[in-house]
Amino acid sequence: MGSSTKIRVMLSSRCNDLFPEKSATKLSDIRRSLKKEIEAQKVLGRSVFEVWINEDAPPADGTLDSWEACLQAVRDCDVLIVLSNGNAGWAKTGGDVGICHAEYAEGLALARGKVRLIALPWVPLAKGDQGARDQRFREDLTRQSAFRGGEVSTADDLRKRVFEALADAVIVLTQRGVKSSASSRFGMGQALDWTRLDFSARKREMEQVVRNALASQPGAKTMGGDVVLPLGGKDIGVVVHAIPAAFTVAAAREMVGRPFLRDHERTDLLKKAQGPLHLIACHRGATETQARALLGFPDAIVVSDSFGVYVADEVQKVQFAFLANCRDDAQTRHALQRFLEWLEQSTEALRLAARAQSRANIVRTIAAENKKR
Repeated sequence: MGSSTKIRVMLSSRCNDLFPEKSATKLSDIRRSLKKEIEAQKVLGRSVFEVWINEDAPPADGTLDSWEACLQAVRDCDVLIVLSNGNAGWAKTGGDVGICHAEYAEGLALARGKVRLIALPWVPLAKGDQGARDQRFREDLTRQSAFRGGEVSTADDLRKRVFEALADAVIVLTQRGVKSSASSRFGMGQALDWTRLDFSARKREMEQVVRNALASQPGAKTMGGDVVLPLGGKDIGVVVHAIPAAFTVAAAREMVGRPFLRDHERTDLLKKAQGPLHLIACHRGATETQARALLGFPDAIVVSDSFGVYVADEVQKVQFAFLANCRDDAQTRHALQRFLEWLEQSTEALRLAARAQSRANIVRTIAAENKKR
C-alpha cells in the first residue's frame, strides 16, 4: 500500500484452506467478504478503512517478489489482523518459515500494538517440510501468547471477532497516539516546566508521576514511597527512582547510583512483596551500554524496546528498567504503560516474578546477616 488518507488494514491468513474445515468456503472467500464489509463502514459519514488482501492486490513493483510484497504490506498497514489456523503457509525452501508465520513475525517486530490475532481451529499437521513449518509457527504462537479471545468456529463468529478486533485496535492505537504525541515538542508546556526545575525538584516530579501511575494499576498497593504491584502471579515490590537529566551527566546519574546495593534496607517492603524491581525514569534516552554500566558487569539479560531498557541479572537476580524520555507527565506514564504491556505480551512477567522471589530470598538473608553485627 502506498501513502493513504485512510486507516490501512491487512487481513493475513491462508487462502485456500477451508473454514469451517469441512465446509466448501475458503478463507480467501471470507477475506473478500470482510474486505467489502469493512471498507463499507463509515465514521461520521466518511469511509475511513482501506483493506489489503493479497487476492485483490494490484501488481507489485518489479523489484518485489510475492513474498516481499506481502511483507511490505505488513509494514505499510496500520492494523494487521491475523486469522491463524496453525498453517504457516508456503515457503521458498524447506527450512524457511511459512509466509503466514513471516507476516505475523514481521508485524510483531515492527509494531506489536498494531497486531491482532484471531484463533481458528488448528488444521491437522502436514507431513514433511510443511509439517515442520507448521510446528514452528504453532510453537511461536504459543510462545508469543498474544491475546486472541476464544477460538472461533463459524464464519459468523469470525466476522464478529474481526470487527471487534478492528474496533479495539482503532480505539487503543488512537489513545496511544495521543499520549505519544502529547509531548513531541519538549520546548513547550509541561515539558518546558520540568526543564525549568533544578535536578532535585525534577527528580521528585518524575518519581511522583511513576508512583501515581503504578498505584492506579489494578491490585496495586502503596507502601510509603514504594508500590506493591501484582506481576506474573506474585506481589512485586517496585522501587521508583529518576535520573533528572541525560545519563551522561554525572551529577544527575549519581542521584540514583546503584540502588539495588541497598535492597537489604527495604525489609518492611519485603515482608509484603518479592523483589524489589527498580524502575528508573530517565529524563532523556537510555541505552543498553548505560544499563550494563549501572549494573556493573555486562553478562546479563538486556532488552531494548519502546519503553527503554530492561535488565535482569540471573546470578544476583537484580532487575531494573530504564523508562526513557520521561519529559513530562504524559510521556512518563506512556513509557510505564509500554513497559507493563511488554511484560505481559512477552510473558516476561512470569520470569520477572520468579527472579523477584529469588532476589527477595537473597536480600532477606543479607539483611539477617547484617543484624548479627
